[in-house]
Amino acid sequence: MMPPLLEMRGIAKSFNRNPVLDNVNLTVGRGEVHALMGENGAGKSTLMKILMGMLPADAGEIRLEGQLFSPHNPRDAMNHGLAMIHQELNPVLDMEVAENVFLGREIRRFGRGPFGVVNLGAMRQGCQELFDRFAIPLSPSARMRDLSVAQMQLVEIVKAISLSSKVVIMDEPTSAITEREVAILFRQIDALRAHGVSIIYISHKLDEIFQIADRISVMRDGVLVASDATSAFDRKTVIRHMVGREITNYIPKETVPIGDVVLEVRHLSWGQRVRDVSFSVRAGEILGIAGLVGAGRSETVETLFGIRPATSGEILIRGRPQPIHSPGAAIAHGLALVTEDRKMTGLNLLGTVEENISLAAIGRLARYGVIRKGQEHALAEDNIARLRIKTWSRDALVSSLSGGNQQKVVLAKWLVTQPDVIILDEPTRGIDVGAKRDIYLLIGELASQGKAVIVISSELIEIMGLADRILVMAEGQITGELGRDTFTQERIMEFATPTNEVRHV
Repeated sequence: MMPPLLEMRGIAKSFNRNPVLDNVNLTVGRGEVHALMGENGAGKSTLMKILMGMLPADAGEIRLEGQLFSPHNPRDAMNHGLAMIHQELNPVLDMEVAENVFLGREIRRFGRGPFGVVNLGAMRQGCQELFDRFAIPLSPSARMRDLSVAQMQLVEIVKAISLSSKVVIMDEPTSAITEREVAILFRQIDALRAHGVSIIYISHKLDEIFQIADRISVMRDGVLVASDATSAFDRKTVIRHMVGREITNYIPKETVPIGDVVLEVRHLSWGQRVRDVSFSVRAGEILGIAGLVGAGRSETVETLFGIRPATSGEILIRGRPQPIHSPGAAIAHGLALVTEDRKMTGLNLLGTVEENISLAAIGRLARYGVIRKGQEHALAEDNIARLRIKTWSRDALVSSLSGGNQQKVVLAKWLVTQPDVIILDEPTRGIDVGAKRDIYLLIGELASQGKAVIVISSELIEIMGLADRILVMAEGQITGELGRDTFTQERIMEFATPTNEVRHV
């Protein structure tokens, strides 16, 4: 009988005597899509880092095609047929897309290995062939720095799949892409599965798991608590295994009074990426903004917030025109923006939890240029408790926290500015079920306090669950507006297709 493609037996790992993996057994069959589930901090990433040779195990063994396998580093793992798409992207920003796709395996001429001359033209051609195969509208010669987070994610997906691997680990591969790109990815996963390639698929999106996975394994607190065929699970069972309790009313939505218009945007433009955008949002209202990758959603709110210079348009706060040419001016007028990439633009990863929480309120905490530490300590402690941030101390480095808790720190940083308008760009990207629900509850709480809330999300179920009204964008324009009683995924996707008129339903 042929052995499983991959077996991990009795894997254990501790950091500073704190166990993070305890006797974990994971078996992955040939051509199997195996979903690995669990909240942030459950041990999934540590287990995969051991498999990829990034960390040594304290105990246990790995077998690949029946043979003992002990990778010394990621390149060794890659040479044995393993590839990984990491959740936290780490592109070489000043290189071209093609150079990133072929990084570490460059096509060369006039010599081999590191001594050959890199053949950039051949790499661009090979990259274009991959993009054509996956129907991805990107240029191989574009600079990574000029791509959106979603486009960078697509490049990483193509890079990993192109390695002709036996096992591909996908860690939140759809966290920054929309349904059209997800469909492209799933078609490629089906093709890989048909050729005997195994996929370890890590995601917090339950709908995806039940659509694509053959088998589900669930981890909690470093222990594998359940593993079975996908047909043996339902959503509630998976969530119960993940969090150790039942979670009902997953996306809670309370009816709150909708007040006067707080923010109005008139004919806002930024080159060709944001074109004549007009909308308003009221006190107590949650306004959703949906659309495909490249639709201009993030660019719109960044222009509104003063990060990008508007080429035309007007912004009114409570009926009065207010020029917003910088983030500082936006903050002064009561706006807050939680950007889509917490690590690149949301956090100071070298700072502590306390330093990050107080970052946007330094002016209020300082007196004669000196920060009043007692007030800073109290501010941090209050927000750690309010947002249920899991950290051993306010002095812990924010980089040591899980993704969900890092996102809560970003939210806390902006909430201490006491904004009237809160803009959340992909607020639950790459975080676990429990942390998502905490953020959903917080969004509802902010609306009930009379805040005007704008939520951008690529997850249609999420935005439909949260929003009172949804704007749909395509090619830098608003192409549709839906009231809550008319939300459907089909309607949103219909409006996400470019059109010449705004449709109100």
